[in-house]
Amino acid sequence: MAIIMALPLKYFIVEAYKIPSGSMQPTLIGDDKSQVFDRILVDKLSFRFRDPERFEVVVFKYPLDLSKNFVKRVVGIGPEDIMILGGDLWRRPDQSEPWTILRRPRAVQRETWKRLDRESPEAANWFPDQSGLAWELAGRGVHAVGPGRARFGDDRGAVMDGYLDGYPDSLVDLVRHKPGTGVHPVGDLRVDGALEVGPETEFAGVELYEGSRRFLCRIPGPAAPEGARPSIEEHQVSRWSDQDTRASHEAESPLRLEAGKSYRFGAQNLDDLLELELDGEVLVSVEIANTNDQRASAFVVVEGGPGARADFTDLMAYRDIYYTDGDLTEYNVPEGQYFMLGDNTQDSSDGREWKLARIEHALPEGGFEVLSGNSRRDDDPWQQNPWRGRAGYETGPRVRFRDVFGETWWLDGPGVPFADPPSENAPFVPRHLIQGRALAVFWPLSPRLGVYRWKWIH
Repeated sequence: MAIIMALPLKYFIVEAYKIPSGSMQPTLIGDDKSQVFDRILVDKLSFRFRDPERFEVVVFKYPLDLSKNFVKRVVGIGPEDIMILGGDLWRRPDQSEPWTILRRPRAVQRETWKRLDRESPEAANWFPDQSGLAWELAGRGVHAVGPGRARFGDDRGAVMDGYLDGYPDSLVDLVRHKPGTGVHPVGDLRVDGALEVGPETEFAGVELYEGSRRFLCRIPGPAAPEGARPSIEEHQVSRWSDQDTRASHEAESPLRLEAGKSYRFGAQNLDDLLELELDGEVLVSVEIANTNDQRASAFVVVEGGPGARADFTDLMAYRDIYYTDGDLTEYNVPEGQYFMLGDNTQDSSDGREWKLARIEHALPEGGFEVLSGNSRRDDDPWQQNPWRGRAGYETGPRVRFRDVFGETWWLDGPGVPFADPPSENAPFVPRHLIQGRALAVFWPLSPRLGVYRWKWIH
């Protein structure tokens, strides 16, 4: 009875999967070195009544090796064109339409932001500049007395796409680090935390830089002028001239923080959209132009007289996913096909690099058949290997080839001919190979590592 009940449940309704790699970090974690592997529940029922939607995390049969299941995020749904530019995703319905940046829903944003700061009280995350030298800073807290500002990070360079960004602190020293990563400046940052101001504080907030542009996100304090409104101040100095461009964008309604009251605040620059939040409500939202200069940094800021005071606590800094380029610059997604990417694009086998390899296999009765398989760079389907007979005599090299059905072939070599063409880009997943929607993480729970992975997946 248990078997009869379990089989339909597993194949038609819900199934558990183990995440073997970090290709979907920070959404999902799997790491051999730390031995932390998320277990997820996959909803297999929903897609029997509807198609997958953009930005959903799905499980599918790997088109180039159907014996494997992959977990990725849907970013392209045919028919449409997808482009990766400056670490962001862009879309157009067809070639007659302009490119527009793809923006994730708020729930997906919260899932994919990568934490930059460390939780340890001994590890300093914020450092004052010349105007805030009297401030007290420790761990994720800033006690500001007098006007000034403090910068996230003690180096004066840009925020880079570090491989370990987004991992829980307890795993940072355990996760196997991939060399050659962390080379791209990331322009999309977020700062949030708790804020309490004193009665002489005029404004408090966050200052975000992207290249030569500065965005000052200000929340009026008790000492601000009557009728003051939260605002985002844009300031740009041209590198080619002395032209100074300024613009101010204000909230619809006046607002002043109350002295001694704690608020949750947030400010972010994501996908060319600036947002200032207070207690979960977006107060100001401003679209900005795209730029090639992705160098970014973040400050917390206090304005007012010498008696101005602000306490920033539970401060957290994040960076966005930086989507690295693949073999193609544009992906023309056909109807009925899907383009998948991992959230950890520095270490993900996804549509950017999938290639279908083909070789010709001689048949005993004469002629050839074409075998197709995966030709991913770090998992080539053919390998030249010496082959020894049972008596130990060398009989010559043979070629091992794994085809799209997961079957391994040993072919006589050398000189196994490639088909024409020998390989081609195969970046898309047909609809019928998509198995289900990743629903929730239910394991691991590790008190030893301080890892408690129980959450819904967005």
